[in-house]
Amino acid sequence: MRENYGYVLPAAAPDLQAVQRTSRAAASRLALRFDQVSQSASKALVGMQHTDGYWSGKLTADATLESDYVLLELWLNPPGEGPWNPPSRQRIDKAVASIRARQLPDGGWNIYEGGPSEINATSRAYVAMKIAGVPASDPTMYRARQRVLALGGLQGCNSYTKINLSLFGLYPKQYVPSIPPELVLLPGNLLYEMSSWTRAIVVPLSIVQALGGVRPVPEGLDVEELYAPDKRIALPKREGLSIFFNQADRLVKVWERRGIKDIRKSAIRDAEHWMLDRMRLSDGLGAIYPSMMYSIMAMDALGYEKDHPDLLEALRQFHNLILETGEQLQFQPCVSPVWDTAIAMFALGEMGQAEPAAMTRAADWLLTKEVRRKGDWSVKRPDLSPGGWAFEFANEYYPDIDDTAMVLLAFLHAKASDPEKQARAERRAINWLLGMQSTDGGWAAFDVDNNWQMLNKVPFADHNAMLDPTCPDITGRVLEALCSRGFTCKDPAIERAVQYLMANQKPDGSWYGRWGVNYVYGTFLALRGLRASRHSAADLAVEKAVPWLRSIQNADGGWGESCASYEMHRYMPGPSTASQTAWALLGLAATGDTHSSALARGVRYLLDTQLADGTWDEKFTTGTGFPNVFYLTYHLYRQYFPLLALAVLAPHFRSGRPAAANAEAG
Repeated sequence: MRENYGYVLPAAAPDLQAVQRTSRAAASRLALRFDQVSQSASKALVGMQHTDGYWSGKLTADATLESDYVLLELWLNPPGEGPWNPPSRQRIDKAVASIRARQLPDGGWNIYEGGPSEINATSRAYVAMKIAGVPASDPTMYRARQRVLALGGLQGCNSYTKINLSLFGLYPKQYVPSIPPELVLLPGNLLYEMSSWTRAIVVPLSIVQALGGVRPVPEGLDVEELYAPDKRIALPKREGLSIFFNQADRLVKVWERRGIKDIRKSAIRDAEHWMLDRMRLSDGLGAIYPSMMYSIMAMDALGYEKDHPDLLEALRQFHNLILETGEQLQFQPCVSPVWDTAIAMFALGEMGQAEPAAMTRAADWLLTKEVRRKGDWSVKRPDLSPGGWAFEFANEYYPDIDDTAMVLLAFLHAKASDPEKQARAERRAINWLLGMQSTDGGWAAFDVDNNWQMLNKVPFADHNAMLDPTCPDITGRVLEALCSRGFTCKDPAIERAVQYLMANQKPDGSWYGRWGVNYVYGTFLALRGLRASRHSAADLAVEKAVPWLRSIQNADGGWGESCASYEMHRYMPGPSTASQTAWALLGLAATGDTHSSALARGVRYLLDTQLADGTWDEKFTTGTGFPNVFYLTYHLYRQYFPLLALAVLAPHFRSGRPAAANAEAG
């Protein structure tokens, strides 16, 4: 031992200069590695750009889409005598193969990767396979049947599963909620108090229920074996206002049998026109799978000939959702080119790795997708000029606030071929976003003040998607987009948005994420919005969020959150994923935390898990459709979000500052 400034140190301890040299060397090595990973990720993402300028990754979900496809084919191609052998037999067999491949060891099917068996997904899979001809004695069917009964039988399914089965006499029609086409005639714009996706589903479904009757199934087929023997078959038994709505449903059923026929005919005619209007200039009704499927069934129920142009176009758009291989097929619930393009552009722009020509092509493509016509949103904002973007290639009636904000952020890094045209589109988008702010200061996805809670009590509201309320994740992104265009907390819209985020922070410091899983997603976007606002009152919220984000970091340095968070109403840990790790890092960076060991370990997780081709793998579900009901896997999330996180942190790691040394030491 030897003395050194009064402290007794081990004789082998390096001197201060040696420690500093080692630290600088470590930082230099990591800075080089950081650059290599960033460049590789950028190159991979650029390579995914379509020649027309856009990005569009796969967007997949659970097996219910393939299961419902079998029902649609049965509707369009009713069986005759003998085995059911429709023209689409080959695709049906591929759909069944895809369903089989996703059966869990316990016999059921889940609605998110890593999740437990779920009653609706399992019931629909069983019914689809049985309709397609898989014998009940098949081991797949036996295990599925046992799991359905263990989960409560068909009686435990939600209204949409029961409605679909009732169309074929597989569930008693008197015990499913009625959706009358007279909805379109009700005063007070009641239809527009529902979320955009719900109204796009219920209008064609109301026609199907009114005119479709009960379609035949293959001879001798029933699903009696799926009914739990100890449970009643009845309308959903609920409390309070739900009891009133159940009674109203009984009155609707009486009306359907004895009501004034002219009113019913008028309602069906108006519902048909409503549906057809919204199919124009769109990739199908609402450009989402369920409403597209019901619109096809509705046109068939209305008597459209098989070669009718509108029906053929609806089928074409629906079939465009298919991802087909030699052995299986999988349906996408929709496509996401505008969303993917905007985030990819923003990530590449923040990293500084994008070629100007590639960004110009992307900007030019986005300008061709600007929505210039009024849609459903204008019912509550009749004097607001249109301006914004939808999620899909074409969805004229349903531009959304989240995509519009993201496009504005993307345009920060891209110059279109016609700069003035771009500037005008940006001004329109800003004006539209300001006009779509809800009364509480937040922003929703498609509508304003779409929060009439009473609608959650109607019998068919158990799909958990009747409303489109404001949410912190979208509000945070809009706040960031507006502040990037010069708005400050002195502007009333910004002040109200900040107050909304402050009021909706959870006691543990997190924010709820409606459109991504879940609290990690909501928190990162809320923090980026608050940081962009530079509002002094946000400091307390930031101080609460940082320890929460650090506390939920996994042992491997990454972050992961299960979709079970929605069911439990609190953060539920999950295995680390590239996208959720990126979200957490972006949240920490927004607070000014760029040198902590937690952040350094998160960066190291991304560096260590990148694949040789510059991409990341991601097995678990991180996107949300309808909480607790339907989840999404965005196949590009694993690519552009890690790149964005690395871009934001690049100045701290490339410079050789302590952050880099911390990560190397971690």
